[in-house]
Parts: sequence; C-alpha cells; structure tokens
Amino acid sequence: MKEFTYVIKDEIGIHARPAGKIASTAKKFEADINIHFKGKEVKITKIMALMKLNVKQNDTIKITFDGSDEEDAYQALSKLIEENL
Repeated sequence: MKEFTYVIKDEIGIHARPAGKIASTAKKFEADINIHFKGKEVKITKIMALMKLNVKQNDTIKITFDGSDEEDAYQALSKLIEENL
C-alpha cells in the first residue's frame, strides 16, 4: 500500500473541476484509491462524495492506494493533485 499526503493550496479547495479530474483519472486504475479527511474515508472515484468532504485551502488530505497498479496510480494522481490543487 502507498499513501500520499498533501496540503491543499487552491483558494476554493476541492471543487467540481478538480474533483472531476481526480475521479476520472482514478477510474483508469484497478487499485483501490481512497481519500482520508477529518476521520472520513471515501472512494476517490465518487465525485459527489469527494466534494461533500468540504476540503478547503490549507486542509491536509491523505490518499491511499492499494492494488496491482498502485504505483502507477500514485504517480498519476499525486502529480495531478500537485498541479491542480
């Protein structure tokens, strides 16, 4: 299992556009990918669940990757998140 921790820099936080990009990218992989925030855990492919976490600027999220292609998923999503959030 791999994990990625990130502090959100975007002024709006995780909103519709980045949530859509994150979910669509995650759907390309077989790995089980979850986001953890304030004691909650949701599948990162669920756009509405991702947005309902209400992640704002300066909040810290953790994303976990578990599966056969977890390394590829980790590389793709960590880069996407760093570039968009």
